[in-house]
Amino acid sequence: MPGIVLITGASGLIGRPLCRQLQDGGYTVHALSRSENDERDGIKFFQWDPEKGIIDRNCIHDAVAVIHLAGEAITAKPWTKAQKQKIIKSRTESIKLVYKLIRNNSSSRVKTIISASGVGYYGHRGDELLTEQSRPGNDFLAQTCIAWENAVNEGETLGLRVVKLRTGVVLSSCGGALPQLAKPVKLGIGAALGSGKQWMPWIHIEDAVQMYIHVLKNEQCKGTYNMAAPSPVRNKELVTAVARRLKKPLWLPSVPVLFLQILLGEMKAVVLNSTNTSSEKISFSGFKYNFSSLDDALKDIYG
Repeated sequence: MPGIVLITGASGLIGRPLCRQLQDGGYTVHALSRSENDERDGIKFFQWDPEKGIIDRNCIHDAVAVIHLAGEAITAKPWTKAQKQKIIKSRTESIKLVYKLIRNNSSSRVKTIISASGVGYYGHRGDELLTEQSRPGNDFLAQTCIAWENAVNEGETLGLRVVKLRTGVVLSSCGGALPQLAKPVKLGIGAALGSGKQWMPWIHIEDAVQMYIHVLKNEQCKGTYNMAAPSPVRNKELVTAVARRLKKPLWLPSVPVLFLQILLGEMKAVVLNSTNTSSEKISFSGFKYNFSSLDDALKDIYG
């Protein structure tokens, strides 16, 4: 039954269309924001500042679920020690603040917490088929996802239904990785990265949004799910498909790993890690993809 859903990270790539789809489905949306309390486009915004431990207690009034999308952008700044801490704490301390509010509110009606996570959880795994039961990696991306999921799992001690969606590359014309990948292709200088053989799990933005709504509505959905289409592709295949859709040639050789190491340092893992994820678990729960093939997804985005 529709009710009130509280969202952190409502202004992000997934958050914006998710808010609209929830409203279209009859839900009332509350969102947390660092700005003053406000109401825009039918969404009630409540002020919070996780770094200072500040949150408007009214944000969870009558809310039945929380969707946690907030977090410092992974590639926003170089991975200094301080920035790494910011990336992790922006994901963990924020949800802990929400849990503290729920714990201290005896009249809380929140029953479900749905949180983003990332396929970075698995680290670099070559061609290994990765299910939700696969062991985690040990690089910074994996450490971030482990800490993130551990913080979210604290909701189980509050009796909440906890769902975590390990997100792949979200394909959207409005932001995220696709516009950055397409930019050099449009200029005629696109190329695969490294060997180009690394697996890149992807998902169309519409399917990403619908997956959140699916696990919200279906109470049998619990635990962790890979958020990726059933047909992962290698980096070279993705770049080639984008170039084909944009009618641009690919004539340059792959960008060498050494160059990416010099340019990106440790952050090269974002583009070079290979994660061949399985979508079987979410499909078994009854989720239906609108875009299960990369060509269909890119056709929808680029026309």
